[in-house]
Amino acid sequence: MLEYQTLAVLAAFAFFYSVVASKLERTPINGALVYLVAGLVCSPFGLKLVDLNIDQEGVKGLAEFTLALVLFSDSANANLAVLRKVEWIPIRLLLIGLPLTILAGIGVGYVVFPDMGLLEIALLATMLAPTDAALGQAVVTNESVPAGVRESLNVESGLNDGICVPVLLVFLSLATGQVAGDEAVSLIAKLPLQQIGIGIAVGITLSCVGGTVLRFCASRDWIDGSWKQIPIVALAMFCFGLSQWLGGSGFIACFVGGLTFGAITKQHKEEVLRGAEGAGNVFSMLTWFTFGAVVVEAGIRDFNWQAIIYAVLSLTVIRIVPVVMCLIGVPYKLDTKLFIGWFGPRGLASIVFLVMVIKENLPGGDAISATVVWTVAMSIVAHGVSAVPLAKYYGRIVAERQGVV
Repeated sequence: MLEYQTLAVLAAFAFFYSVVASKLERTPINGALVYLVAGLVCSPFGLKLVDLNIDQEGVKGLAEFTLALVLFSDSANANLAVLRKVEWIPIRLLLIGLPLTILAGIGVGYVVFPDMGLLEIALLATMLAPTDAALGQAVVTNESVPAGVRESLNVESGLNDGICVPVLLVFLSLATGQVAGDEAVSLIAKLPLQQIGIGIAVGITLSCVGGTVLRFCASRDWIDGSWKQIPIVALAMFCFGLSQWLGGSGFIACFVGGLTFGAITKQHKEEVLRGAEGAGNVFSMLTWFTFGAVVVEAGIRDFNWQAIIYAVLSLTVIRIVPVVMCLIGVPYKLDTKLFIGWFGPRGLASIVFLVMVIKENLPGGDAISATVVWTVAMSIVAHGVSAVPLAKYYGRIVAERQGVV
């Protein structure tokens, strides 16, 4: 009977949240923050209303599907005209800011976790380097924020998780002894090209074919009613699944696929994307509710001050300083650079990486797990509460400058 009780609680929460979601989106209390708190309150740690028997792979799969959908639908809605004007901003964030973030994370980790091995620290820094597209939606979709800043954050969060995958795999192979030091050099050269190359190829190919087929069928009224909600969800999963199967990055495939689909599909795009956005909302709700009910409870049990200290630094110094450094020379005011630096929420990618790492039973596994959990949980709270008011405040400052960022 417990599974029916869990189903009833989940369904009740989904119903009541969905009927007020549009109103809550205009307030600091919305989305992942509500889902996480509800999951924690209903968990065995709280009111004991739900008992989700989901293993690590189940959490990983749920997070991957959610991220794949969000990446595809967000990038499909990207304003390519604006993106072309500011493309050098996300390029700097990805090629300079991301490596600096990982290096900063390693340096801080070396001080905060003196008993942890260097490779374990490098894994932790890499796991917490990518930003989350799903948690960043409140800022990316807020028209108070200048379009160039929004598109830059969107592209950064869409690609940095895929770029971090080969880096993580190299560190993980070294930490587990799967490769020796000399083999790591060839692995470093091979994995990024393989992961990124296959992901880009799959995303472009499938979206070109899928977009063409969709236009052909839609122009003949072959797609109607509720079936309009299905194709984009299926195409996003196709991009993700095929890329992963072939040894590429499914996240890059979904983001590049969404950009390609949005570029070649002008008519019917908004209508068919609505289904993917709705499915993404449902998966996000389930993912963060599960995170609160299952993962955060474990993080509370494994509480330690080192994890809290690193989490705070990860969301501030480790993220913001590299962003400001990589934007030196860019004609942006300091408040814009700080705004971009602050809105680097950690979420789904870090959860996926966590499951990949902890199943290897590394010596510092418990500390890594607790730190990632606390960082993601604190990010959901801090970025969730600050997104709406800070976006409005920053937008007002930019408007007062008469559009000069």
